[in-house]
Amino acid sequence: MNTRSQKYAVNQYHIEIILAWVLSGEIAIPEIQRPFVWDATDVRDLMDSLYQGFPVGYLIAWKNPNVRLKDGTQSEGKKVLIDGQQRVTALSAAILGHQIVDQEYRRVRIKIAFNPIKEQFEVQNPAILKDSTWLPDIAELFRSDLDIFRLVGDYCSKNAGVGQQEVFNRVQQLQQIKGKQIGLIELDADLDIETVTVIFSRINSKGVRLSQADFAMSKIAANQPYNGTHLRNPYNGLQESWGSGHPTNLPHLRGFPEVLSKVAIIPFLVANVLC
Repeated sequence: MNTRSQKYAVNQYHIEIILAWVLSGEIAIPEIQRPFVWDATDVRDLMDSLYQGFPVGYLIAWKNPNVRLKDGTQSEGKKVLIDGQQRVTALSAAILGHQIVDQEYRRVRIKIAFNPIKEQFEVQNPAILKDSTWLPDIAELFRSDLDIFRLVGDYCSKNAGVGQQEVFNRVQQLQQIKGKQIGLIELDADLDIETVTVIFSRINSKGVRLSQADFAMSKIAANQPYNGTHLRNPYNGLQESWGSGHPTNLPHLRGFPEVLSKVAIIPFLVANVLC
């Protein structure tokens, strides 16, 4: 009987460990991943789910030294995030106060507010900033230098009749989100692109699905002899133009003859770099 070996390991990690990996670069986002596509309300809902103790799905990572990262480096020795970019980015935005890169490639902050009286989360807006029952940015509650007693005292002085112990307990419950666990599926390092693509496509995820072409282009972009970095840029432009339904509108590809010469080498690279 031919028994195939398991191609992954499943482990549980505290959110604070995941975020520490983000800060240290231990967990990395590959070039194939898109900008942040979640709405701010999705970030709010993620934080509420964690506060309520609901499951938030698994992350998938792959230890593969041949994938190029968004910062242009190679992924050797890092956990490359294949699925879960939106959740990890949302956690970084809400808890660490990091900026995100939106679909227009702008750096923006998503601020999530918390109402300890109602135990509700909301995206920060002008009305919330004028309402003393809301703590306008939960990232402030996760700062290492936070004086929680002072914060609770100030909050209760602005909201008559609210008990300090109740507010204290709910702020602490919010802070304990960092101690909640998220499952991480770690794919074997020796898997090839085709296998990883199959695994990814069979897992039901809320995140943006990637095609085998995306993995292939990431592999090509990592190829130094054929200057893969510069090849990836015109490919992205063509992909976006065709996806928009206007293949003849290529404002970001003004050097069109040069682009065509670069794109023409893709079949050669598929045959010689990916195989």
